[in-house]
Amino acid sequence: MSGIPSWASVSGLTAAALAAVSVLAIQASGNPAHTVDARPAPRPTTARPTTPPPPPPVPPNSGTGKRIVYSLAGQRVWVVPPAGAPVSTFTVVPGTIRARPGTFYVGKRRAADTGSDGTAVEHIVYFEYTAEAWVAFSARADDTVAKPDPSLRTGAVRGHRADIAKIWDNTVTGSTVVVLR
Repeated sequence: MSGIPSWASVSGLTAAALAAVSVLAIQASGNPAHTVDARPAPRPTTARPTTPPPPPPVPPNSGTGKRIVYSLAGQRVWVVPPAGAPVSTFTVVPGTIRARPGTFYVGKRRAADTGSDGTAVEHIVYFEYTAEAWVAFSARADDTVAKPDPSLRTGAVRGHRADIAKIWDNTVTGSTVVVLR
C-alpha cells in the first residue's frame, strides 16, 4: 500500500462500514422479528366469561297444562306449550290499565289492528275485559317496546314481535291465560 495515501484508505474503510450499517438497518426495519413493540404485553386475566343467568322457571302456582302465564310484578310472560315442548319466557311492558290476577281465557284474536294508543299493532290476543277496556298482548308493527303514555288508557301488554308471536302461535279463542301478582 505504498502508493495509496493513508487518508484514502481510511475514507474507503469508513464508506464501506457506513454502507454495511445502512444495509443492516434496512433489513432490520423490514423484519418483524427485529422490531420493538412499544405496547406492553397483555396481562393474563382471571376474569371468566359471564353467562347470563337462566330465565326464571314457570311459577309453581300458575296451574298446569298448556297456558300463558303473566306475572304483573315481574312484567314477564311464560308460554307453556303442551308437555314435552320447551317453555318460552320474556319480559313485557304493561299498559296503564292493569290486568287483575286470576285465570282468564282468550276472548278474541286479531292479526293486525290499530292499538288504543294509535299505533299499528299485530298478533293481538285479548284475554280480559275490564270496566275500562280490553287487556291484550300485542306487538307494535315497528317492533319498538316502550312504556305507554300515562295520559292514555290502554290495556296493551306489549312485547317484541318475535315474543308476542309465540303467544299468538300457542293460543286460540278459549286458551288459558293465568295472571299472577
